[in-house]
Amino acid sequence: MLKFLCGLFLALTTVVGPCAQAASVLFLNPGTTREAFWVSYSQFMQAAAKNLGMDLRIEYSDRNSDITLKQARDALQGTKRPDYLVFVNEQNIAPEILRLALGSGVKLFIVNNGLSQDQVRLLGARSDKYPDWVGSLVPNDEEGGYLMLKELIRLHPPVAPGQSIDLLAFSGLKLTPSAQLREKGMRRALAEHPEVHLRQLVSSGWTRERAYEQARTLFKRYPQTSLVWSANDEMMFGVMQAFEETGGKPGKDALFGTINNSPAALHALLDNRLSVLLGGHFSLGGWALVQLHDYDEGVDVSQYGGRDRQIPLLQLIDRAQAKRLLSMGAAADFGVDFHKLSAKGRPTSYRYPFSLQTLMH
Repeated sequence: MLKFLCGLFLALTTVVGPCAQAASVLFLNPGTTREAFWVSYSQFMQAAAKNLGMDLRIEYSDRNSDITLKQARDALQGTKRPDYLVFVNEQNIAPEILRLALGSGVKLFIVNNGLSQDQVRLLGARSDKYPDWVGSLVPNDEEGGYLMLKELIRLHPPVAPGQSIDLLAFSGLKLTPSAQLREKGMRRALAEHPEVHLRQLVSSGWTRERAYEQARTLFKRYPQTSLVWSANDEMMFGVMQAFEETGGKPGKDALFGTINNSPAALHALLDNRLSVLLGGHFSLGGWALVQLHDYDEGVDVSQYGGRDRQIPLLQLIDRAQAKRLLSMGAAADFGVDFHKLSAKGRPTSYRYPFSLQTLMH
């Protein structure tokens, strides 16, 4: 009926212009408005939505999965349902959201944390059970954890035969696939370097405060620590604070590595306090909107790399790239023309160029 009325209106008034309603998207942000990563994530999505003419709404859950599920329930069972619901499988909540969405008519898209292998086994073939789940986009978390430790080891001064390098590791939430995968990558790098001893791995829940409290104890317990692996920047800053309180100098007395290109982390890299930084995955939500925009326009996105894809966004950031990312973050639109990335009208050999390089053009 809406399309008929639009056509009638255009015919009667000869007004030229778009009449179709903009696709509406709700993103359930699992983080807080105080976390640089999730704020920049939202900002990049907003830039994409504005460029693509999509109606985007974002709700934060302050790292409380119960709040996320309530937000999902309200969106999927309420009267004002979005066309698309984008969410993160944080704390393994995806199966419950998939269940809530059945019969709602709302299309689902998962970002950052895909389904765990156990969840895939339990859910079975999704095309039959969950026809409205249109895709997922996740980063190379396992490789990110691996690359971080490999680079930390490479930068560490060599040790004499028989001597060891003490490592402390700070992971995120135990139930979050990205934390599990990053930790798996770290252990893969460890297996290649018997001279590195992992003294302790702790789960710090992605938070600065918890990592700080844990690190105060751990640096007393392992005073010879010279490598610190942290699954995100918030935790790394907490650990760094505890290390400085012992009189240690980050970048000199111990090498720190982390993930997330927040302005604070980029500055820490430029100041040589942080030795290894990986980033780029803050862009996943924006890239997801490109795919959803195409899907909404009738493009079969599965022909352009598959419905569920992992993209190598996590990569080592050097100092030149850190400066570029800082200047880019200051621009409201991030300097990206999202329309140009569309697969519409392209041959099926086309692949979405979602990468850090696309941002760095």
